[in-house]
Amino acid sequence: MPAATTQHRGLTDADLQELLALIEGADSVELKLTIPESDQHSTAVALDLDPLEAQIRQVFFFDTPDLRLNEQGVVVRARRVQKKGDDTVVKLRPVVPAELPDRVRSSPTFGVEVDASPEGFVCSGSLKGTAACAVREAVAGKHPLRKVFTKEQRAFFAEHAPSGIELDDLAVLGPIFVLKLKYSPKDLNRRLVAELWLYPDNTRILELSTKCAPPEAFQVAAETRAFLASRGVELEGEQQTKTKTALEYFARQLAD
Repeated sequence: MPAATTQHRGLTDADLQELLALIEGADSVELKLTIPESDQHSTAVALDLDPLEAQIRQVFFFDTPDLRLNEQGVVVRARRVQKKGDDTVVKLRPVVPAELPDRVRSSPTFGVEVDASPEGFVCSGSLKGTAACAVREAVAGKHPLRKVFTKEQRAFFAEHAPSGIELDDLAVLGPIFVLKLKYSPKDLNRRLVAELWLYPDNTRILELSTKCAPPEAFQVAAETRAFLASRGVELEGEQQTKTKTALEYFARQLAD
C-alpha cells in the first residue's frame, strides 16, 4: 500500500500525484487550519465568531493504555452532541480508496474523506453509526462498551484491530469538551466550521475547516485561504491534530 499521508510543508510532484489520486477516490475533502493559542482570540474577533451560537459536544476516544489501536491506524470514538443525541465512529487512517473492499466501500454508513492542512494530508475511511445505547452510561460502566456500537461497526473493528483486543477491553480516553460553530461569512460563498477543543490541562485547539466535493478542492482551498488572509488570520502557524493530542494526553494520565 502506498503511503496515504504526508507531514511536511509544501508538495513535491510525487506528493501532488498522491493527493490527486486520493481525492479522486474520496467522497469529500475537508480543508483544515489550526490556530496557535496566541492568535485564537484575535481570530475569533476577526471572523466575528459568537461562542453563544456554538453547539456543545462531549467527545470520548477508546484505545488501550499504550495506544495500540492508534499505532494500527484504528480510531474508535463516541460523541454526545447537544440536542442531537449520541453518535459513534470506527475509523481507519490512512487508507487508499482504490484498495478498500467493495463490501465496505458500498456501505451507506461508510465514507472516505481526505483531510488537508498546510502541513500535509491524510485519507481516512469512517464507519459511522448512531449510538445503540447511551454513551454516558457506557463510559460510566453501566453497559459493556461494545453495546454503544452497531453490529456493522463491531465487525469492522474486529477485522482491523490488533489481534486479541476487544471493544470491551478498551480504556476510556476522555471526555474532551468541544464547542462547534457553523457559519457562512458574507465574503465567502461557503460555510466555515470553527471547533474549539478544550483539554483538561487548560490547553486549547481552535480548528477552522470547510468541506467540499473532491473536484472543487483546489479552488475552494485557494478561495478560503484568500478569505482568511484578508481577515488577518495566521496561516503559517504550527498545525495540531485534535485526535492525536487527545489520545496522547489521556494516555499520559493513565500511565501516571
